Amino acid sequence: MMMTMMTQTVGYPHIGKNRELKRALEGYWKGALDAEALSVTFRQVEEEGWCTQRDAGIDAIGVGDATLYDAVLDWSLRLGLVSERFAALEGLDRLFAMARGAAGIPALDMTKWFDTNYHYLVPEIEAGARPTANFGDFLATVRRAQALLGERAVPILLGPVTFLRLARLAVPFDAMLAQLLPLYVELLTALKALGVPEVQLHEPALILPDSGSYRSQTETAVAALAAVGLPLNLVIPFDDIGESFSWIAALPVAGLTLDFTRGETAALLERYGWPAGKFLAAGSVDGRNIWRLRGAEVLPQLRSLMPVAPLRISASCSLQHVPYSAAREMALPAPLRNVLAFAEEKLHELAALRDTLVGGVAWDDSPWAEFRAFAPEDVALRARQAALDTGDFSRAEAYPARRAQQVALPPFPLTTIGSFPQTDAVRQLRARFKRGELSEAAYRAGVDSWIAYTIGVQEGLDFDVLVHGEFERSDMVEYFAENLTGFAFTQHGWVQSFGSRYVRPPIIYADVSRPAPMTVREFKVAQSFTSKPIKGMLTGPVTILNWSFPRTDLPRREVAFQLALALRDEIADLERAGARIIQVDEPALREGLPYKSDRRAAYVAWAVDAFRLATAGAASATQIHTHMCYAEFGEILPAIDGLDADVISLENARSDDETLRALAEYGYAREVGPGVYDIHSPVVPDEAFILEKLRTFRLHLADAQLWVNPDCGLKTRAWAEVLPALRAMVAAVRQLRAEL
Repeated sequence: MMMTMMTQTVGYPHIGKNRELKRALEGYWKGALDAEALSVTFRQVEEEGWCTQRDAGIDAIGVGDATLYDAVLDWSLRLGLVSERFAALEGLDRLFAMARGAAGIPALDMTKWFDTNYHYLVPEIEAGARPTANFGDFLATVRRAQALLGERAVPILLGPVTFLRLARLAVPFDAMLAQLLPLYVELLTALKALGVPEVQLHEPALILPDSGSYRSQTETAVAALAAVGLPLNLVIPFDDIGESFSWIAALPVAGLTLDFTRGETAALLERYGWPAGKFLAAGSVDGRNIWRLRGAEVLPQLRSLMPVAPLRISASCSLQHVPYSAAREMALPAPLRNVLAFAEEKLHELAALRDTLVGGVAWDDSPWAEFRAFAPEDVALRARQAALDTGDFSRAEAYPARRAQQVALPPFPLTTIGSFPQTDAVRQLRARFKRGELSEAAYRAGVDSWIAYTIGVQEGLDFDVLVHGEFERSDMVEYFAENLTGFAFTQHGWVQSFGSRYVRPPIIYADVSRPAPMTVREFKVAQSFTSKPIKGMLTGPVTILNWSFPRTDLPRREVAFQLALALRDEIADLERAGARIIQVDEPALREGLPYKSDRRAAYVAWAVDAFRLATAGAASATQIHTHMCYAEFGEILPAIDGLDADVISLENARSDDETLRALAEYGYAREVGPGVYDIHSPVVPDEAFILEKLRTFRLHLADAQLWVNPDCGLKTRAWAEVLPALRAMVAAVRQLRAEL
């Protein structure tokens, strides 16, 4: 009799193949769509994803992960853990106020979901909080899934340990866990009554280095949930579980889903063995890259696992981190397209692995041979890399000597992070040019008119350091990728970053170099309109790397250095054009940090070196800025210091001054621009709000260190929101200067 082997998914894209949910959300926020129409679109997108997985032959389909904005936020609401400031609101008004803020009500903090480019809303659990069960929406979702999928529908629960680990707690962890567990038991009891075959309990926090410190809490939680009698599939994505393997594997669950694409899971399994009576779902299909599996690499490992445990084939994590379908990308060259695997292709890879392992179906790796001929090495570039020495990674003079030569500015210099509103008119200008409806001269004239307007706005407001507005850029990574070799671009390859903010990561398929200057023309245009300094605006090498889909067979360090060399040449050209302030953004530096200490040092070393390689050639008189946002940077302060940037600007409004305080405690000696207001909220700050922020900043850093800027770029906001917010910033700074 033929052996059987299950396939499973642990999450799926839920934005719509054509970004239907984005359009519905933004229509609702503008008042052009009502709540019912928004709900209809959401359900249609969700159900289409379920059916796609069913039709691909997936045996256990994770359901309940789709969200209007953020799944962690959904669990905050389901568990009744809502900050007091949102208590007066209900329904969607409450949800979107928590996500985006409302008049006089700041939004929840937002930060990175583990080491991905997805952002989640941080739960706030206040003193005296009393969780309550609100599972109606989740149970309704499961019933809809059962109607379409039958027993293939497997509910996804965010585990209580991870939920609390991600939260901002004003109560003891153990006390809140004790209150949450009866609610989880209530939910599992209801799911058992619905007849679901099992439940996926997602606990990604168990990959964290201190997971052993939460052993007793995890054991208590899992024991309480297992006592319901509904089989639990404990899902732990994003890395291996390290030395906690032995006790995690012993938890009273039916099986575990472990990530075999990152970390040392296979070695841990060999060291500790596998407990009897549990299935192992091997996360061998990488949910975080877009490359076709190489059977020669994956199949031997899976065959070695078959005698060890009852085996399932799984995605390593939710497929929400990859686009929907590579088959739609007909504009890509066939040798490249044939080695891509987006979410739909990964479903078929799961089934193909099963069929190869239990049915003897031959695996075909031949597309990779054709691809290798399509993407040869750049011999000259690799020779340049090989010739680098230590002097290429350090600026000629130390910061104090450099600062004395750099542009003199008034106290609390006013600037912005880079981008200004990307209005429909701006987007249409770029779209018409790409469609061939505008000549290059007409397109550039249109861009230049927006640059002139934006310089005029900043001059009128009396900003100190101006930016050109980035109207030629659809995205801070895509723009540079379009001007470098070695990149390819999708038409439909969207993934969610947060809320309705989607990105279309470029694909790094070959060696990367810079054929020509990328930003010099727009810098010159902007500088021609003003005598004030214009910032040259670049995206850093680590961020371009981390926010792209790079080849998995090329060392990330080498790709980062190739990007750095391209940016080094760009900085030299900007200096020749007259730039004396150049910003090299690295918001994704923290994102790539490995969780295991034995891998961190190597990553930090090459990530910092990549930034320094890009910037070290700058003259001492050139002030190098960088920008970082929406991540917890406290763990890498030595690395931030090691970048040797003259000025760093930070997202701050949604992080409760956390990074600012950490920098002060660390003794950071250079200049800092903590964000004074949240640019992802439609709420416009007033002068009093910003003045209070600035006075708080002065408690932590010296006046001479402080710059004044928004949290991030302004591209997602409307001019009607931007102008009053910037006026308030200017008024607050004038007041502060008058007080000095």
